Amino acid sequence: MGKLVILAGPSCVGKSPLDKAMGRFYPDLRNNLQHLVLYNSRAPRPGEEDGVDYHFRDREEISALQEQDRFVVMDVRGDLQALDIHELKNQLNHGDVFFEGNPFVARVLQTHEGLNEIERVSAFMSPLSKDEIKVLSNPENGANPEKIVADIMRRKLLRRTKKQKGELSLKDLENIETRASSAYRELKDAHHFDHIIPNHDGEDSEHWDAFYYPIGDARKALLAFTDLLKGKESNQVEKWEDDLIP
Repeated sequence: MGKLVILAGPSCVGKSPLDKAMGRFYPDLRNNLQHLVLYNSRAPRPGEEDGVDYHFRDREEISALQEQDRFVVMDVRGDLQALDIHELKNQLNHGDVFFEGNPFVARVLQTHEGLNEIERVSAFMSPLSKDEIKVLSNPENGANPEKIVADIMRRKLLRRTKKQKGELSLKDLENIETRASSAYRELKDAHHFDHIIPNHDGEDSEHWDAFYYPIGDARKALLAFTDLLKGKESNQVEKWEDDLIP
């Protein structure tokens, strides 16, 4: 049976461009990973394909899946997503499986009793490093880490959505606010993951592909994750204690 490779983090932190960069520069590694495709109630983003990125279905259809034992249905930042446990096990019987997405699904993949015997490698991508979290959380500095994290992610999400759509609707802005506000709570779960990869170059950053080769934190994050897949140690990853974020 194959292992389950998990890359999670807040929305727009850089998971998707890392996956694409891995396909460009480490195709042997990426091609050995089967993509885990979940069900999702949201509309496809520009460039997304049904059955490739997600199985896009309406909310009522996904909600009805919870009547079947093989599905786990989750409310993810206001969207409904569903994981097919039987399909995941079938994929694992044929090799390694890769999940790239939100921490809510990742935690199910880590804790579901039906997956107890599965080998896992898990990484959490964070918009801030451990040292930055410590500085922001120090009461003597008078900072509000929750508001700062939300502002960081709000800016990333705004830039990404403007690139994708140009004009933003009220629904777009509400969705951005939901995702940005959720980021700090998601960071609190980062300590459950084997490795933390700090990355300031989110999905909005041109550092992933503007110069073809990733540069800056985008390059460091890519190298860190590929090292983990190769079973190598990386000085670009961190381990967070469960009390790091108050």
